[in-house]
Amino acid sequence: MTIPRPCGCKGCRTCLVCETEYGAENLKLQLEFDKNVGYVYCPFCNKAWRGWDMNKYKEHPNHDGDSIDYPGVYIQTDFISEEEERLLMKNIDDVPWDISQSGRRKQNYGPKTNFKKKKVVAGNFDGFPEFSRFLQQRFESVDLLKGYEVIEQCSLEYDPSKGASIDPHIDDCWIWGERIVTVNCLSDTVLTMTRYKGDVNKYNLACAEQYHPVVSNEGIVTNGIEETALESSRPARDINVIVRIPMPRRSLLVIYGEPRYHWEHCVIREDINSRRVCLAYREFTPPYLLHGQHVDIGDDIRQKAKLFWNHKDRFASSV
Repeated sequence: MTIPRPCGCKGCRTCLVCETEYGAENLKLQLEFDKNVGYVYCPFCNKAWRGWDMNKYKEHPNHDGDSIDYPGVYIQTDFISEEEERLLMKNIDDVPWDISQSGRRKQNYGPKTNFKKKKVVAGNFDGFPEFSRFLQQRFESVDLLKGYEVIEQCSLEYDPSKGASIDPHIDDCWIWGERIVTVNCLSDTVLTMTRYKGDVNKYNLACAEQYHPVVSNEGIVTNGIEETALESSRPARDINVIVRIPMPRRSLLVIYGEPRYHWEHCVIREDINSRRVCLAYREFTPPYLLHGQHVDIGDDIRQKAKLFWNHKDRFASSV
């Protein structure tokens, strides 16, 4: 059962399909969350308030109970309109989906990467579908995304009928830069954050010890800080909490700093109540940018990332 199953899952990654039809129920990674230590992040006061239900943030400004600071999160509600979401999803669904793990489907546009060998090549990457251009253009209106150059765009579908989820992880730190960007469509959901205290070699996290942070603790884009990205984002105190970050429908989420490097994030099955599609965006780490060690391959991929093409021409047979 370690090989990929027909549903796309392998190893401990499972969905409702392989758990019920392919005997994978015993392989499922057992996640246990102590809801008593849960805090829900509020995008309006930029604090996390004790609780578990994502709708707790809607109590603003009348929160009750205790709160904690949780820097490194930016949420812009209604980043896109209802009509923009409708057209975006129509075009996304015109493009063939690929199966992925844990009940997800994906459409990936970006370079070919090997995280273990730390190798990247452009491969077949030649830019992004034209229908998504307006999202990247709108990033320019967000102060936190100043200088953000998209080099990967991935559409991910979460279907509750498949038990879709994504296990706790930190996005690779060798190739993907500090700012992790997500545009959430079709339904509300939650990103569940748990402190990571494991080996810095996992997720290539040690790479973050080699370059400066892009964003300061105050949320200002800067490359002038002397500390490394990993050190400057280290939590001020060690507390036993789980932070729940709401992802409202049509919102933009950016995580950076502390939650980027010191917390694993996941989307748990119980938080997918109806179809959800998100567009995840990534930028390069400094070694692949100007004056970096791998600037040549970085420049090649960055140039390709400036291209946009008509999906109706490319996928004419499926549209």
